[in-house]
Formats: sequence, structure tokens, C-alpha cells
Amino acid sequence: MLTIHLFNGLVYGALLIVMCSGLALIYGLRRVVNFAHGSLYMLGAYLGYSIATHSNFWVALLAAPALMAVVGVLLDRWGFRLLQDRDPLTVVLVTFGLLLVIEDFVQTTWGKGNLSVPAPDLLSRSVELLGAPVPAYRVAVVAVGALVALGLSLWLRHSKLGLFVRAASTDPTTTAMQGVNTDALSAGVVGLGTALAGLAGVVAAPFLALSPAMSSDVLIDSFVVVVIGGLGSLAGAFVAALVLGQVQALGAVYLPDLSAVLPFALMVAILLWKPAGFAGSRT
Repeated sequence: MLTIHLFNGLVYGALLIVMCSGLALIYGLRRVVNFAHGSLYMLGAYLGYSIATHSNFWVALLAAPALMAVVGVLLDRWGFRLLQDRDPLTVVLVTFGLLLVIEDFVQTTWGKGNLSVPAPDLLSRSVELLGAPVPAYRVAVVAVGALVALGLSLWLRHSKLGLFVRAASTDPTTTAMQGVNTDALSAGVVGLGTALAGLAGVVAAPFLALSPAMSSDVLIDSFVVVVIGGLGSLAGAFVAALVLGQVQALGAVYLPDLSAVLPFALMVAILLWKPAGFAGSRT
């Protein structure tokens, strides 16, 4: 039974990796704390639902993140770029307002009731894991999280564009002086981060109910991950996501009365130990 609980924590941690990678990337380049990130995750899930209803899940898995990437580029051009040098309170108010707008759009378009997306036939069976049956779809979620983490790490460390991203996140002015179009680079990274939020929404749809409240459910955990991992640090976010996934899964079973406060307790403990988070603020 403990194996199942640990596996469920791994599944949720993998979902948080996909979700929080985008949040960390956006902060790393734009220095904008995006409170609307949870609503972008929700919008991606609902777009995936509509696309899967009219075609199939696999098309939704590709099309919904692509549409969300376009949304991200538009948000960067008309939102995040303008907020980059504003005071934190303005950023919080604007992004929180954006969250409310997206939530209202979702409720108007899809309604307030719960919706669900069936898992694809290929992944609708169970597989054996250390002698215990687990849904094959959840194994696939773990694989998606691992691929996202590996792909982003290789891209940032071993590509020219990744080098530009790391340089711009450290010193955008000097990077621009070297001939890099940092505005276009940031727009692309915000688009990628928003696409990852959309991908997380589509991936979550077959095992989490779709509702207008789903954005707030994951947003808190996402910020806990980014804070304890180190603002702007992808490596720290990966580690923090896996740790928080286990805390949530085990806490819900063994400490159900305290499960709501466990993420915050974890955050306080980590920040008392390492105020800059697991990996500081490096990208």
C-alpha cells in the first residue's frame, strides 16, 4: 500500500514539474510573479477537453499547448513586458486580475459543472508496479514529467538558444548589448512557459476533474514549489516538485487533518534551512 502512495506522490510531482517549469521560466526572464499561471493551466485543460471531444486525446495533447503558446506570446507582448519594471504590488494586482478574467471566460464558455476527459484507449489499462496494479495512464504522466525535465535541461545547457536564455535571465542588459533580441527571446520563453502550463492541464484532465476551481488548487502548490526550489531555478523546481508530491500524497493518507497546511509547513522549514531555496535563484 505504501508503494501506491509513493507512486501517487510521484505522479503528482511529475505533473508539478510540467506546471512549475513554465512558472520558473517566466520568472527567470521577465521577473514577473505570474499569479495567472494556474488559470492558464485550467484554460489548457478545457481547450484539451474541447479538442479531445471533437477529435481525440492525442490531437488535444499537441494542439492545446500550441494554442496556449500563442496565448503566452500575446500575454508577454501586452502584459508581462509592460510589467517587467513595475513594483511587485502592481504585478500581483494585474496578474491576479488576469486570473479572474480567465476564470470568468472558462465559466462562461464551458459552464461551472465538472467535466472529464477519458484516458486514451492505449493507456486505459493497468500495469504491475512492484507487485501492485497501477493505472497505465499515471505511469505515462510520470514519463511526461521526466521528458519535460530532461528536455528543458538539455535545451538550456547544450543549445545556443538555451545559452541566450540563461544569459538573459542573469543579465538582460549585457545580453542585449551582445546582439541578442531579449524581447523576442523573452516572448518565446513566455510562450513556452504558457504552453507547458497548457500541457500540464491536458495531461491532468483524464485523472483530475475539470472545474473552474482547479486553477487555485494547483496554483498554491506551484508557488510553494518555485519558492522552495529557488526563484527562477529549474533544477530546484524539479526537486521541490518531487518532494512536495510525496508530502501531499503521504499527508493525505497519514495526516489528513493537516494535509492542507503541510505544503506551507514544508516551505517554512526549507526556507529556514536555506532562505534562497534548494538551488538559489539560478536558471
